[in-house]
Amino acid sequence: MTKIVIIGGVAAGTKCAAKSRRLLPDAEIDIYTEDTHVSYSACGLPYYIEGNFENYKMLLVRTPEEFAKDKIYVHLRHKVSKILPESKKILVENLDNKDAALIDYDKLVIATGARPRVPYIKNSTLKNIFTLRTIEDGIKIKEKLSTSRQAVIIGSGYIGVEMLEAFVKQNLHAAVIEQAPHFMPAFDSDMSDLILEQMNSISGGRFQIITNTVVTEFSGDEDGVHSVKLSNGTEIEADIVLISAGVIPNVELAKDCGLTIGQTGAIFVNKDMRTSNADIYACGDCAEKTSLIDGTKIWIPLGSTANKEGRIAAINLCGGEEYFDGVLGSTVTRCLGFTASMSGFTERKAMLNGFTPISATVTKNDKVGYMPDVNNITLKIVADAKSGRLLGGQAIGSGDADKRINALTGALLAKLTVNEFVRNDLTYAPPFSTTIDPLLNAAEILKEKLQNSNTL
Repeated sequence: MTKIVIIGGVAAGTKCAAKSRRLLPDAEIDIYTEDTHVSYSACGLPYYIEGNFENYKMLLVRTPEEFAKDKIYVHLRHKVSKILPESKKILVENLDNKDAALIDYDKLVIATGARPRVPYIKNSTLKNIFTLRTIEDGIKIKEKLSTSRQAVIIGSGYIGVEMLEAFVKQNLHAAVIEQAPHFMPAFDSDMSDLILEQMNSISGGRFQIITNTVVTEFSGDEDGVHSVKLSNGTEIEADIVLISAGVIPNVELAKDCGLTIGQTGAIFVNKDMRTSNADIYACGDCAEKTSLIDGTKIWIPLGSTANKEGRIAAINLCGGEEYFDGVLGSTVTRCLGFTASMSGFTERKAMLNGFTPISATVTKNDKVGYMPDVNNITLKIVADAKSGRLLGGQAIGSGDADKRINALTGALLAKLTVNEFVRNDLTYAPPFSTTIDPLLNAAEILKEKLQNSNTL
């Protein structure tokens, strides 16, 4: 009987366990996690804090009891402190009673995820300074909101932007502090500037965004944080602080037992999610990815990717054969009715990776102008000037920006050129699009730019 041990129990680990059970009905499957919960939607935490639903249990996909019915045994509050590949054992500590035990495995899956990156800031141990990664984090933040009125968010990535909406909708004034020169710096700077312009236009005094600045110190007392000091000399009142300065892959266990760590700092895996040890797999946010644009190694931690990788790991460790080729880095978020989405390479990333990028940007209605819910969206698509191949796209606005990026992802996966993509037959009806969709409009402009650049 095969004994499968999984370290980590959020997205990738639990998906791997469930798929493994279907493939190997007689296997022994155990999940070990330091967390107090298992199999939950971490991506839903900002929306729980915002107040879209009151019971955090809505975020739970399956409970330990539900897993046990399928003979998958979840060990909450159990820390794996060491992997011993030579003897195929792990050392596990029960965090509640401090008991420790060596556990055998035939196949091991590392799904340890990632943790928040916390920059050094003086007095960061004051109360009411939070990160957001687990259900316990979400519960504590939501409890604090009832006695808070001024929030500071450090970082303007996706979690920071989603938590800005949550704080504002909970009637807090919020300040977002971003160390990069541009708000939401994952986007090209021209798109970031448009996002900032739009956000400032809808602020209404409810929030402020400060870029090119870092928090240098927290001030407070035994009751918690009272203010933050910035590198520009400003001091901002705060009774709750969220640090959302990115995440770091949890690779310490893998590194300690001699597994290869990839160039991105995440665990190296093959297309079958196998690590440098034939009996150890890694999946989810702790594992390195491959770019579907150019085959380079990248690290983009996303819940959707974690679920796919958990499934692929299960198929292969159970004796099947299926591969995970990589990711485009497709993302989407919203803030106060404003959507920002992207896939593939930005113009900046394309240039860094050796392409000669050329781009087209359009601002258009997302549907026919006489429709009552019409809104503007701005689209930017990027191609390689030499080959004409599409490399990526970004879309922002109060309209249906994300569905244009979703339409583009198939073209990126197929490595279509701009000339090929403009022949795409997208749907049209007045409530859904203009007669020529904004995405095709941008592609036509880019086609002309390519033709002109090739005749110079």
